[in-house]
Amino acid sequence: MNLNRIACIAALLAASLAFSPWAQAEEPKLDFAAIQAKAQKGDVHSQYVLGSMYDQGQGVHRDYAQAVEWYRKAAQQGNADAQFDLGVMYVLGRGVRQDGAQAVEWFRKAAQQGDAKAQFNLGVMYDQGQGVRQDYAQAVEWWLKAAQRGHADAQFNLGNMYSQGKGVRQDYAQAVEWYRKAAQQGDAKAQYNLGAMYGQGKGVRQDYAQAVEWYRKAAQQGLAEAQFNLGVMYDQGQGVRQDDAQAVEWYRKAAQQGDAEAQFNLGVSYAQGQGVRQDDAQAVEWYRKAAQQGLAEAQLNLGMMYDQGRGVRQDYAQAVEWFRKAAQQGLANAQYNLGVSYAQGQGVRQDYAQALEWFRKAAQQEHAKAQYNLGGMYERGKGVRQNTATAKEWYGQACDNGDQKGCDAYARLNKAGF
Repeated sequence: MNLNRIACIAALLAASLAFSPWAQAEEPKLDFAAIQAKAQKGDVHSQYVLGSMYDQGQGVHRDYAQAVEWYRKAAQQGNADAQFDLGVMYVLGRGVRQDGAQAVEWFRKAAQQGDAKAQFNLGVMYDQGQGVRQDYAQAVEWWLKAAQRGHADAQFNLGNMYSQGKGVRQDYAQAVEWYRKAAQQGDAKAQYNLGAMYGQGKGVRQDYAQAVEWYRKAAQQGLAEAQFNLGVMYDQGQGVRQDDAQAVEWYRKAAQQGDAEAQFNLGVSYAQGQGVRQDDAQAVEWYRKAAQQGLAEAQLNLGMMYDQGRGVRQDYAQAVEWFRKAAQQGLANAQYNLGVSYAQGQGVRQDYAQALEWFRKAAQQEHAKAQYNLGGMYERGKGVRQNTATAKEWYGQACDNGDQKGCDAYARLNKAGF
């Protein structure tokens, strides 16, 4: 069983591609009849407000088609908020047929007037290739304009572009700068990514204490990835005093949000009784949640719990099922365990050829016990034609990887003249 916890997530969170929300009409109490009368006379602000009222169902029955009509009138008179909202209506297909090209056109008009929301969304359209040919450099250009106006999502996305070298030369220091600007505005994703940069020492001197500080800010806003990483920092005593109970607390918060790595680590904590009272049934519960999300390490450990009857009724067939899922994802320990199950006929019909196949997969990943077992299969001719020379080769590899049985078998065959 793998009782080593999963370490901090290395990958940064991806760029935000959500669209900025609609601009809000400023008037706290709106007189629909009065607004309508002014709008019909051509007052641009009233046209925009009337469109917003229809859009939001404020003081009138919601009607997206009417919202589009009045947004268009105001937009054609140069109202940037109306141009922006009309673009959003085209993106979402509300009150009008969905049309990315039209959305781009209206976002561009507002963006050229300096509207940060529109600049951000125009960057999104270029990044996604929606309504326009995909162009990362153009995405960067428009996000930079919005970022310079203090738009936090644009600052975050710009940080990711510098981090990934998309549309701009890769520059971790610039990525850190833009993450910091967004993070200081309270953007949880940026706080998390800034923590990751400190943790990895990318674009900034490695500083686990700073990583903890920024993970904590994001974690306190409920970001599961940050909660998980904060748990890891407490678990490992990096940037903070080692504290198993605190690690469990943060793993649990992330796990309850469905974070598979956190669910796995919480399962390990229960299995080991580290930071929490030892409880195999709870370990099984959390392993299962992570395993059902496809986490190979959790699938392996759940298989071992069934194999050993820990926290669950012993069931070799279930053990094999979970070993297989993890093995098919390339996890060497699971491949080895599945090979053992086939060799012993435990939870599955005995099949030496299948045992050989799974031992080979694990052995090719330098799994010492699998290499030793593979040598044994070749020496005895089980599931494969007997071949002492090949057996000796695998025993030697097992020995090189620290398996004493492999060393002994290699020495035995060597002494026998093979």
